[in-house]
Formats: sequence, C-alpha cells, structure tokens
Amino acid sequence: MRFLALNLSANRAIIRIRLYRWIAAALAMSLLLSACSKGESGKESAGEPATIKIMSWNEQTFQTEFGMLFYAMHPEIDVKVANMGRLTTGQVDDYEKAFDEFVKEERPDVLMLSLNQYKRYAADGRLVSLESFLTRDKIDLEGFIPGLIEDLRETGGGELYGLTPQFIGQAIYYNKDLFDRFGVSYPTDKMSWEELLNLAARFPSDGSEEDRVWGLGFSYPHDLYQLGQRIGTTLGLRLINPADKSLLIDSDAWVKVYEIAHKALRSGAIHQENSTFIGGSYEEYLLSNPFIAGKVAMMLEGSYLMLQIREAAGAVPDKAVKNWDLVTVPVDPSNPDYTHETSYYQIFAINADSPNIEAAWKFIRYIHSDDYARVKSKSSTGQLPIRTKYIQDEEGRNVAAFYALKPSNSDLYAGMDDLPQDFLMQLYPVSAEELNAVMEDKKTVEEALSSIKTRLQAALEEALANQADGGEAAGAGSSSGVAFETGVSVESGASDGSDEAGE
Repeated sequence: MRFLALNLSANRAIIRIRLYRWIAAALAMSLLLSACSKGESGKESAGEPATIKIMSWNEQTFQTEFGMLFYAMHPEIDVKVANMGRLTTGQVDDYEKAFDEFVKEERPDVLMLSLNQYKRYAADGRLVSLESFLTRDKIDLEGFIPGLIEDLRETGGGELYGLTPQFIGQAIYYNKDLFDRFGVSYPTDKMSWEELLNLAARFPSDGSEEDRVWGLGFSYPHDLYQLGQRIGTTLGLRLINPADKSLLIDSDAWVKVYEIAHKALRSGAIHQENSTFIGGSYEEYLLSNPFIAGKVAMMLEGSYLMLQIREAAGAVPDKAVKNWDLVTVPVDPSNPDYTHETSYYQIFAINADSPNIEAAWKFIRYIHSDDYARVKSKSSTGQLPIRTKYIQDEEGRNVAAFYALKPSNSDLYAGMDDLPQDFLMQLYPVSAEELNAVMEDKKTVEEALSSIKTRLQAALEEALANQADGGEAAGAGSSSGVAFETGVSVESGASDGSDEAGE
C-alpha cells in the first residue's frame, strides 16, 4: 500500500480537473501534430489490423491522455475503451471484488491497475511478462525515474509485468524571500523530519492570522495523529505485528515520533488553516494556497503546485510567490535514498487472456516511449513523465527533488489488509481522541499511546471474534476505511479516476 496525502476539497478538485481538461483540449491538436512530425514517423504503422480494449476511467480521459497520439502512430490498431466509471468507490461495496468482476466481464487486453492490484494479478498469473518484449525491442529503461523498474519488478515477484507513464511526486517547496527576510538558512535535500520541523520552528510564530508567516504547510491540516503517522511512515514503522496481530503503536520508536510531532504542532510553526476554497474568482482560488500567497516559508506538496504557481505568476503577479525552489521530502536517516511520497496509480499491463498481445504491447511501448514523454511534457497537468529528461524548469529550479529518491516498499499498514472493517474504522477516532488529550496537556505522549494500544487491541480482538463467529468479514479494500478516516490515501489507485468519474 502506498502512503500518499491526497485530501483535496471538492471545489479544489473540480477546478483542478476542469483546468486539466481545458489545457488538454487546447493543446490536443498541437500535440498531435508534434507527435506526427517528431515521433516515430510511422515506423510501426504497417501491420495487421487489430482491435484492442483498454481500461480507462472514461472515453474522454483516454482520448486526451493517450488515444489521439497513439492513433497517429498506429492507424492499424483500433482501440475500444473499457469504461471504469462505474467502479468509483462510492458506488460499490467491495471495490476489489467489483474490479475483478469488471475485468472478467469486459475482458480488456490492457489493464490499468493500482500497485496493489498489480501485485495481486502478477502473483495470480493473470499478466503477461514484459521482459521478452523489452529485450526484443531494445527498450532503454535507463532514463526512467530511479527505482521505478526495480520497484515494479519486486512487486511483480521478480518480473516486470507492467509500466506506468507518469507519476505523482512530492517535494518541499520553499520561499527564498521569506528565508532571507528572517535570516534562516535554506532547506536541503534529504533532511530528516526532525530537521525539517526544527527549521520551520525558526520562523516567528507571533502576529495576526492575516499578517504572520508559518514555517511549514501541507496540502491539508495535520492533527497530531496524522503528522505522527506521516513521520512514522517515512521511518518505516508499522502499526501492527502481522505475525500475532499485536498493536505496535506504544513502541519507543512511535513515542519518539509523536513527541517530535507534538513539539512541532505546539511551536505554532505548522500552518493549520483549512484552505478549502468555497467560491470566488480563479485568482482568489490560486491565492487560497498559503504558499502561493507567501504565508508559509515551506510547503510539502505535489508537482501540481508548480502548475498553480505558474498560473498565479500570470494571473496575480504582484501577490504570488516569485523566488522559490525545491528540495526533496524528508527521509529516514538510516535509509536516505528512499521515500513513500512517490506514487503511481496507473500501471498498464497486458491481460494474460488477451488474444491481441502484440497490439497491446505496442500501446504500452508507445505511451512509455521517449517520444510520448516529450510530447506530453508540453502539457503539464501536475503529473510528471517517468522519463527524467522531460522533467524540467526553465528557470533552473531543483525539479530533480521530485524523482531523486527511489520508491520505498516498507509498509505502515502491513498485515492490516485482512483485518475486520469494524476495527479499521475505529483506528482514527480512538487515536485522535487520545492524542487530542496530549495537545490539551491532559496526557503525555507515552500515556496516550499506551491507552491507544489498550483500546485498539481490545477492539481488534472483539472484531476478530465476531468475524470468526460469522459476523462481519474482512473485505478487500478495507484499507480504504483507514484512508477515509485519516484523510490519508493508503491505496494510490483511485485518486485520479474517482475525481474524473465523480464530477
């Protein structure tokens, strides 16, 4: 399961989606012409006609992202879309079961999988290995973001069964003017969470809400539980021992994590204002982001913020941040080359039951090619191409911060997939209640974590007993309950699709 903070408000999401589509529509023709003139130049256009079916959230999304460009290169291949819109999580009780039924019913040649689905389908022998195709066609994988191929091979049990053309990266944005103004040294790549939070605390915490500056902001407010979970995830900690189902939340490592988070929140350095955009002009929407408005010195955010900053530079140049740069997200000092903050939710793989494997491979090969990455880099929508040479900034900013770290495989939620939903739904409310007592000086961190363990262990044992007696069963996708309660996505597969289908 991948840990990725994606808790945008409905209004913000709708504006984002419409902006994506507006940009895509405006550039579609120019991109298509560029593909024709600079791409494969029809080298593979000859061949037997074929029809393949590809999974996508809807027809429009597919055509904008992939279809028109692929048709230009391969007119001999007709593509049909297996529309996944009905699989939005709000419309099905058991998402993974519904997903499997969809694949069985639609029989797509090319599957679009989340990382967990990719792992499961590879283990079940339901995917075609891409290794022989890569060797035969001499595909250069060296230009991909570091660690991607290794991660997909490891998740696939040692073989590569799928590829993803884009990823969502996180980085720390920082406002150089605010650092200079307050005489604080700039952040650096590969800081620890403690270093980052101590740096944030060097900014003054006094002044009115309108006039003051915060040291650090996130895309959504973090309470003590959420900040602690994010730090613990970076450090490779777990919530439960998979072997005996015992809670680990009261360990010395977790106590230290929550003491660091508590100190940071009590310092007043963390921006906690809910920046939900209720309504108004697009300029007001842009300035509702505290980093763009110059209210926070640093912000841990995704690559989409770069697009917003560039929009703001044209729309509100006198009010938007100007002198900014990037460094990597915080890391585990004992494992400084890896991160949980990189995610990819669209893994394209070939269905083992496909009668059109060669045509399906041509599609996967093209959307992961150098040509496709070059063309799509002209229309930024917040996602980044996996080929690093097309992740650039005209003003020389450190955009390598988005891909310098390799994806980490350690899992905060390991051993929790098969736990009863009854228990998972109690995880956040119980933890938040106890940790709120810490923020109110009613308990120490150690006392609160001990109480969390006692209460949740009892809840888990009761839920397991009920399950054994034929009560509520654990369901695939039960982790989504955790994500809903905490505001943290533990499954990176549904973020974009749910936005599209839900508009």
